[in-house]
Amino acid sequence: MLPDLSGWTPHRTVLDAPFEGEPVPGLRADYFRRPEGDRVATAGRYAMAGRELLMAWGYVDEEHCRHHAVRAADGGWHEAVDGCPEVELMRDGQAVAGLAVRTPEGEWIRVAPGRSPSPGPDGARLAAKRRSG
Repeated sequence: MLPDLSGWTPHRTVLDAPFEGEPVPGLRADYFRRPEGDRVATAGRYAMAGRELLMAWGYVDEEHCRHHAVRAADGGWHEAVDGCPEVELMRDGQAVAGLAVRTPEGEWIRVAPGRSPSPGPDGARLAAKRRSG
């Protein structure tokens, strides 16, 4: 289940947000926080071209995401799963051109500025840099 961010405090917004240290053109990352007892919960909502792509959440004292959910190409959400999302940079030559996010079913959702999200080929290897939970 996705966190309801209406009760969370906006922490910061990053435009052309970096992934693995490289800015991704058009990627907007909105970060939120909420106290939970003696811990602070954190959530990141990532969007491109005005469309939410994924959410990841956990606690600020944890190195990696506790859970994440990926937006489906049809506009719905896949079920939330444990850990960080599997994400790859898409490149046009050396330049970062967008992101590919793997759904829990193994399908790749590709997004780039100015393009609607589209499913990619199963098992597609779109970039050298990757992060998974």
